[in-house]
Amino acid sequence: MKLLNLEFQLIAHDTFRIAGSKILYTDPFKVTKEDAADIILLSHEHDDHFSPDDLKKVGAAKAHIVASPRCKDRLKDFQQYHVEYLEPGKKTTVDGVEIEAVPAYNVNKFRSPGQPFHPKGGMGAGFIFKMDGTSVYYAGDTDRIPEMSQFRCDIALLPVSGTYVMTADEAVEAAVDINPKIAVPMHYGIVAGTAADAQKFKSVVKNCRVEII
Repeated sequence: MKLLNLEFQLIAHDTFRIAGSKILYTDPFKVTKEDAADIILLSHEHDDHFSPDDLKKVGAAKAHIVASPRCKDRLKDFQQYHVEYLEPGKKTTVDGVEIEAVPAYNVNKFRSPGQPFHPKGGMGAGFIFKMDGTSVYYAGDTDRIPEMSQFRCDIALLPVSGTYVMTADEAVEAAVDINPKIAVPMHYGIVAGTAADAQKFKSVVKNCRVEII
């Protein structure tokens, strides 16, 4: 689907193939066919975001991986790729694509008392990147966090399933905070949540100016 200047394909879960002057993948998972990505963004090391088999399917000798520091141990077997680690708050430019890592963490989703699934300061990341004049925020696994009010983008890719990430209602609040032109729900249908969460997100966001795809 063409959104502004870029072509988006939601493959599964949080995996998007985004094509413009470059081909970019977010957290490859459940990929159905081989591809040759120019850039691969890896938000953290959990199995539904870091899948070695899927990474090999979309990677190629030219692939440039931009990853959060939490991926270091699991990327030891991928020395054939150009790998760059980006802590939240840091920026880089890859083949003309500007990339910034931003915080991604839980504030109210816990595996046990006091133990969030994605801890603050744990170096997991979301990413804001700009390609062909269009800026995109890929949230990764996160709750609605205060930093979001400072994020600026044209398109926001937001988790909606709850359990490990924002619920649909929390994602609506995040969309209001960020105020993109377009928001796309993700993180449902496999590990947690269903398409009903995406539909709920869309129906509630009708009350603000964000277009939902």
